Amino acid sequence: MCLLDAVEEWSDEHVRCRASSHRAADNPLRAHDRLAAACGIEYAAQAMAVHGALTAQQDARPRAGFLASLRGVKLHVGRLDNIAADLMIEVRRFSGDGNNVLYDFSILSEGRMLLEGRAAVIINADAASVL
Repeated sequence: MCLLDAVEEWSDEHVRCRASSHRAADNPLRAHDRLAAACGIEYAAQAMAVHGALTAQQDARPRAGFLASLRGVKLHVGRLDNIAADLMIEVRRFSGDGNNVLYDFSILSEGRMLLEGRAAVIINADAASVL
C-alpha cells in the first residue's frame, strides 16, 4: 500500500512528500466511508520509510524499520477524507544512529496543520531477510 504520490523535497535531515490518496473512496485505511485523522500517522510512517531509502548508502542492503513509539501526537482535525487539497507530509530526523531514528512529523494542507507528533523508528537489518 503506497499512499504517497511524490517526494517534493529532501535532504539528510528531512523529506516532504505530497499525497492525494486521502480523497480516494478506495483508500485501504478508510472505515465507514471515512478516513480518520489518526490514519495520517501511516502517511508519516511511509514518508519516514522514503527518507530512510533516500538517505541510505547506495549499495546498502535494504533494512526494515518498525514504528516503535509515538509521542505528543496532536490531531487538529477529526478526519482527512474531507480535506479538498493535497496533503503535505513532512518528517524531520532530529536524532538517530544506525539502529534507532527519531522523527518529528507533521501533515498540512494549504498551510493548515492537520496533525503532528514525534515517532521513534527501530531499524532491524535481520528482519528484512525473514520477511
